[in-house]
Amino acid sequence: MQDVKINSYQFLILVIFFTVGTSILTVPSALAADAKQDAWIAAIIGTGIGLLVIWLFITIALWFPHLTYIQINEKVFGKWVGKTFSVLFVLMSFLYTSQLLYYRGSYLNIHALPSTPMVVLNILMVGIVVMGVRLGLETIARSAEILIVVFFVLLLILVVFISPEIKFENIQPVFEMGTKKIVQSSLFYFITSSVNAVILLMIFPSFINKMKQVKKSFLIGNLIGGIVIIIITFLSVAVLGPENTARQSYPSYELAKRINVGDFVQRIEGLMAALWIIALYFKTVLYFYASVLGMAQILNLKDYRPLTFPLGMIAVVLSLVVYPNVIYQQNWDSTTGNSLSLSIGLFSPLLLVVVYAIRKKQLKKET
Repeated sequence: MQDVKINSYQFLILVIFFTVGTSILTVPSALAADAKQDAWIAAIIGTGIGLLVIWLFITIALWFPHLTYIQINEKVFGKWVGKTFSVLFVLMSFLYTSQLLYYRGSYLNIHALPSTPMVVLNILMVGIVVMGVRLGLETIARSAEILIVVFFVLLLILVVFISPEIKFENIQPVFEMGTKKIVQSSLFYFITSSVNAVILLMIFPSFINKMKQVKKSFLIGNLIGGIVIIIITFLSVAVLGPENTARQSYPSYELAKRINVGDFVQRIEGLMAALWIIALYFKTVLYFYASVLGMAQILNLKDYRPLTFPLGMIAVVLSLVVYPNVIYQQNWDSTTGNSLSLSIGLFSPLLLVVVYAIRKKQLKKET
């Protein structure tokens, strides 16, 4: 498994897709619910805080550049304590894989294919996720290289065509909610885009062949993804208004429905849906890849591929029961989900830093 290698540019693209992922659908409404017209400022602050978290992940990874996060846990904490942390990490990755399947299935069920059962949509999605993971990280990265062009072309079309609908009075008065409220509201975005990026330590830097540029790739990828979310959040608030943005489950989809150029270019939200499906797919693939690779390393398996089909089937079942309804989903995401991500994605790495500082001399002797 260690023979797999991608280049730093491919990793940068994967970081962009991971950062954008679900955020492009859910973050504008979550930010607008708390920060109102200052939601776009909250997105800027969340992006800035997120870069500090990414820097923490880079620091940890470069201490052990040839190990994945699972292997780092066992190295620093010891075999059994390390495996305990690793199991929690894998369970979080797998749970979030199922949640992303739910997001995509729910989104298509509501807006595009209302007569199609969600189980069918989720099975189809899992099919291509499992196919991608079985083909390997190199195949995933190469397909991302192609689809990133499609993604940014669609994003440019959305931004250009919706710009005439911007009403600057919707974002006024600026800073009305106050700095404290804005920073608090940025928490959800900072967790989804940056704290959860801890799963990328299953790739970074052990599977990347150019170590010189690898740090920049992680930071720049997260920054570009953050800029995309800032733009989408700003457009949502400026076009739809803060109250309407907060009410919408998927404000960026509603944004695409407002496109009307000369009564000719309109009703292109189906085309815009491709933008979100692409980002969701790659984020789901990365979570699932981290799950199966992490499980294989915990069990000391030589290959992760035998785990893909059984875990894929479990993910489909879990995606159907993980959220009973939308209200439960929104409440879970803003409470338990945040706590879970912070525990495994931030506090666990910080604890790893403390233990490494204590055991540094001993670990160097062992290597």
